[in-house]
Amino acid sequence: MKKLKDEFRPGGARRQHILDKAVDYLANGPGLQNDKMHFCLNNLEMSMPEYLEALNKASNGEFVKSALGD
Repeated sequence: MKKLKDEFRPGGARRQHILDKAVDYLANGPGLQNDKMHFCLNNLEMSMPEYLEALNKASNGEFVKSALGD
């Protein structure tokens, strides 16, 4: 398995690039949501708050709305 370059790891200069790409991957990527979550957390080294924010952006805010019961 490849390792992320330091610039893409948490605190890296290009971290936001990875987070933005993750939003597109979560919205349009192939596979099950569970597999996507595993990839983001383990391969992209996203924290749970980063993952949840990306998931919310990918769902156009529907994730938070459903979690709040609106």
